[in-house]
Amino acid sequence: MEGCNLCPRSCGTRRGESGGLGFCGVGRLPRVARAALHRWEEPCLSGSCGSGTIFFSGCNLKCVFCQNAPISHGAFGKDISVERLADIMDELAAQGAHNINLVTPSHVAPAILRALKLRKNRLPVVWNSNGYERVETLRQMEGAIDIYLPDFKFIRHGTAALLCGAGDYPDVAGRAIREMLRQVGNIQLNEDGLARKGVLIRHLVLPGRAEESIELLRWMADHLPDGIWLSLMGQYVPCGPARDIPGLDRALTQPEYDLVLEEAQRLGFAFGYTQELGAASESFIPPFDLTGVKEDAHGPL
Repeated sequence: MEGCNLCPRSCGTRRGESGGLGFCGVGRLPRVARAALHRWEEPCLSGSCGSGTIFFSGCNLKCVFCQNAPISHGAFGKDISVERLADIMDELAAQGAHNINLVTPSHVAPAILRALKLRKNRLPVVWNSNGYERVETLRQMEGAIDIYLPDFKFIRHGTAALLCGAGDYPDVAGRAIREMLRQVGNIQLNEDGLARKGVLIRHLVLPGRAEESIELLRWMADHLPDGIWLSLMGQYVPCGPARDIPGLDRALTQPEYDLVLEEAQRLGFAFGYTQELGAASESFIPPFDLTGVKEDAHGPL
């Protein structure tokens, strides 16, 4: 087995099914922490019934402010088979999910691709990622993914190096998002106002860094096609190591968010979502308790 190069870290680790761990912290089998209907995604994804979210454990970025640190940094979760993953997708569909939402999927892309071929439902598939992607891996998913939901976190290399140990993030994410747009284009809605295809970019405004967010939005306006859908997020909550980092140890203020929002409006982005800062609460972080993972129609795994 060759060393892993699925993500831009290209750590070269020989990943076994559950051993031989690389930077992401998991093996080749998908490790899942939660699979359930989620009603707190963008309205065009959550709709009235919820998005069928599958939270994968492990991460190739590990931001210091991550709200999902127990699974991204700690890799909490349960290793499951490809067949079980396909069953989970079908169980979410049976619960009324509008789509299958794969959260932090890049490091287990081959297993996901096999599971997508085995599932019985044909709901739209959402690739919900941090934006730190290899174009080569994304091309392997072409035709299997309907909706790309990438973060575009940082535009300054120094900030990316400081907060996620990946100084190349701005360049890598820019290339990845252009590839996503090549595959599926801008967001298209069905007659019910739900996304059926396209790219929706998320950006989280960080406290004390509104000017960096504005710089990123201007880059997007200059380098990406017209009609880009943007979710401008304001739900920053100091978590983990960020609590001890000056500037990141507080919530985002309304004036900071409004400053970035006004620039996004001036630049003409289509809005998939904007937030009231009342959403900035740890109560909105889902419990990672193996919901939807441990059992299937045949009982405990």
